[in-house]
Amino acid sequence: MVKSALWLSIKESLLSEITAGHFPIGVKLPTEASLAQKFGVNRHTVRRALNDLKEDGIIRSRRGAGVFVLHKQTDYQIGKRVRFNQNLLESGRTPSRKLLSLGTRPGDTEEVRQLQLKRGALVHFYEGKSMADNLPIALFRSIFPANRFPDLPKRLQSNPSVTACFSDFGVDDYTRLSTRIAAVLASSTQASQLELQEHTPLLMTTSVNIDNQCKPIEFGTTWFAGDRVSLRLGKA
Repeated sequence: MVKSALWLSIKESLLSEITAGHFPIGVKLPTEASLAQKFGVNRHTVRRALNDLKEDGIIRSRRGAGVFVLHKQTDYQIGKRVRFNQNLLESGRTPSRKLLSLGTRPGDTEEVRQLQLKRGALVHFYEGKSMADNLPIALFRSIFPANRFPDLPKRLQSNPSVTACFSDFGVDDYTRLSTRIAAVLASSTQASQLELQEHTPLLMTTSVNIDNQCKPIEFGTTWFAGDRVSLRLGKA
């Protein structure tokens, strides 16, 4: 009974700190060793308290990374107009992006087909990681026709907003022509980038955006962390 009361007391103490905002959503908790020292108990007792918090859906562990306060799923609208920053702000999240790769190369068969380009045409590629409140929620790859947007990579380096860069080229509005959604398993690289375990389920979307003349201007693929994002289909 004493041991049970002890781990339960630790659980309640940690829960109070989380509720009070001392450990915000997505933040890593101190290590078991640190918590054991803080509460003056052994690591087994701390582990029991942490396991109970996991079962309650308060925290989650990531192999090799530690234990984190569990976030609420981010509601992500997929409709006629899909805007990353707007979607996250409307969900009460702070959006940010990290650039992983940017450049120009010949488009592959699928890319030139989706963008209605000639075989061998050059495309710009823009790959990165999308985050909500500094927590990775998705990896993305966007492909653009190079002849339509000559210095797009340079512009994206200074401003990561695709919408803003399109505006610089006179594209003040663009809409979603199509979106396909499939379930896939995270590769080791994707899992590392998203801070997930390998083979964790991801939601993969492939989409085409068009300008007001119905010309394709972006072919995109996004891999969403399945437990962090709720995709919502609609007309927005």
